[in-house]
Amino acid sequence: MFDLIIRSANLPDGRQGVDVGVRGGKISAIEKTLAATSGEEIDATGRLLSPPFCDPHFHMDATLSLGLPRMNVSGTLLEGIALWGELRPSLTKEALIERALRYCDLAVSQGLLAIRSHVDTSDPRLVTAEALLEVKEKVAPYIDLQLVAFPQDGYFRAPDGVASLNRALDMGVGIVGGIPHFERTMADGTRSVEALCRIAAERGLPVDMHCDETDDPLSRHIETLAAETVRFGLQGRVAGSHLTSMHSMDNYYVSKLIPLMAEARINVIPNPLINIMLQGRHDTYPKRRGMTRVKELMAAGLNVSFGHDCVMDPWYSMGSGDMLEVAHMAVHVTQMGGIEDKRKIFDAITVNSAKTMGLEGYGLDIGCKADLVLLQAADINEALRLKPNRLFVIKAGKIIARTAPRIGELFLDGRPASIDIGLDYIPQTGGS
Repeated sequence: MFDLIIRSANLPDGRQGVDVGVRGGKISAIEKTLAATSGEEIDATGRLLSPPFCDPHFHMDATLSLGLPRMNVSGTLLEGIALWGELRPSLTKEALIERALRYCDLAVSQGLLAIRSHVDTSDPRLVTAEALLEVKEKVAPYIDLQLVAFPQDGYFRAPDGVASLNRALDMGVGIVGGIPHFERTMADGTRSVEALCRIAAERGLPVDMHCDETDDPLSRHIETLAAETVRFGLQGRVAGSHLTSMHSMDNYYVSKLIPLMAEARINVIPNPLINIMLQGRHDTYPKRRGMTRVKELMAAGLNVSFGHDCVMDPWYSMGSGDMLEVAHMAVHVTQMGGIEDKRKIFDAITVNSAKTMGLEGYGLDIGCKADLVLLQAADINEALRLKPNRLFVIKAGKIIARTAPRIGELFLDGRPASIDIGLDYIPQTGGS
């Protein structure tokens, strides 16, 4: 007897028409045909059943704040940072919580059940940390929310930056962040990487650092981050986010850099939507678009995962909380359109991101947590092309969200679909 059976599902690894049995919140059987009964059944009718989407790089304290206190007229990274600085003194815990919970409602409907959010620690009030720690507790039944202590204005550059970051960690923010390229000098950036890796080693915490988010090929803090990772024995526990300067580095230097990153087992987190929107702003033509060297990093064995980064905030006026939108853009900007390429892109928003985040029990194997998403697509190629509806979102074996199938999509075999509309997840903001 199973609690739930999903029948005739296609899996991301190519298995087709299998039945997946769930018992006690975990996957307990995957067979061609399960001759068993269950308390509830879903007929997948040959559609894609995936583990949930994961976003390893997001800014939940800023999300949905678009237009406060004004719009980013230039659309640039630096104006976005300045705008956030204007908004920050007026932030309240209540407003931060309300916006974050609205975003979490959206995330659940999109099958996004794991998010790593950076939390700005540059304001010594630390209202951002207080708010998101409360949000983390509220959404724990539905979303694995990780928090990074992020010194937005620079660890050394911001007044009280050092003390504020340490206090955020003391409050329970569990990952050490940084932004070395935003320090006053290259030397200060290097010092910040060393200091922050030391803190992580002493506290036994992971590191996730905004690193070299610039067009400057001489911004090479990822080299320092990799070296300090090895020095402090943090291999596999450190992420370098953005790494956009690598798109401008010369090939000889990169031929030295990537092996060092591989030795340190750095987790790489590009953010396709934001990187191509914000980078290359000083170029006319040829015009750089800001994506790091995804193909080369993957080929070297590094774990590459994609983040959404922003949704309707001072840096990015768009976004939908849909990791398939992120992956769809990645297919184009990385020019990874082949069949095997697309599998790697899909992995970058699922299994690779779960690895970056250290999620236990994640996946589609017997014994894994029954956290699942059924998509209105036959396989990962259709999922990346169509960004289809999430027909069912399942957490610990329980259906928490349902969405009606989209009508009029061009599927290769013209499959019909008929799914009841409903919503079992209770939105944290009381919405629908």
